[in-house]
Amino acid sequence: MKLIKLTAVSAAVLASTAALAAEPVVMVDDSYDAEPMAYTTTSANTGYQYNEDAGVVRNTTGAVVGGTKTFFNTVTHPAAISAEVGTLGYGANLAWGLNDKTEIQAGWAGGDVADLFGGDFDANDVNYEVDTDFSNPYMGVQLRPAANWFTMGAGIIVPDNDITATANARDAGDNGYYPVDGARYYVGTPDADADLDPTRGDLTNVGGVTAELEHRNKLAPYATIGFRPNITNNFGVFGELGAAYLGKTSAKVNANGASGALAEQKIKQELEDEDYLEWMPIVKLGATYRF
Repeated sequence: MKLIKLTAVSAAVLASTAALAAEPVVMVDDSYDAEPMAYTTTSANTGYQYNEDAGVVRNTTGAVVGGTKTFFNTVTHPAAISAEVGTLGYGANLAWGLNDKTEIQAGWAGGDVADLFGGDFDANDVNYEVDTDFSNPYMGVQLRPAANWFTMGAGIIVPDNDITATANARDAGDNGYYPVDGARYYVGTPDADADLDPTRGDLTNVGGVTAELEHRNKLAPYATIGFRPNITNNFGVFGELGAAYLGKTSAKVNANGASGALAEQKIKQELEDEDYLEWMPIVKLGATYRF
């Protein structure tokens, strides 16, 4: 009888061990989650019911590492690279595709834009020759609302543009002058036959006039529309039109003649009232290689 009881107990232990060994194990990134081993009593002396939520500790290491890896791979593997030339200068940008209609762009454009397009402007009646050294890093979103070649873009430029304006005097020699606020500011001492009228506010010996211009916006929002047709599976071209708001202009004027200091404030006011390139037109053309 004792032998029969021992045999029955041994069989029960072996059955229980086999049942425990059969519980599933889930592997997640070289670690594992074993199904929980908690039971709840359904009623007195009627057995046990498995509770799958008891004691569960979720392993999020795989998700965090996987998400970080995906983000890193996305950043280091852009969808396209483009070269461009336009009113912001020569440049290039990288694009990361979020879906078939949306890209994130980061780029830079700069250089001597005045040399590229020719540079001069008028502030009231004075003509200025312009030299530039542009630096325009930017970041924005490029949309294809109809999932075709038509694009819409918006973003932010961080402008750091050096603009030097040199005034061109009317006439030549000492008879040359700058017409400022109804008066004539002569480069030197004019000849006797010059139309010199002190009652009008004319000045002599103003010398050469240069100005350093700076836009006041440190961040410049922009918007564009354009087209981006694909020529092959990898190559495409694009064109864009739009504008960036660079803000009002601050001018630092230098008139190097004996009476230059008297002229500087008037010339400064005229330049700042002109708001040179307050709204910077954006015109660009370029080519794209898609990876």
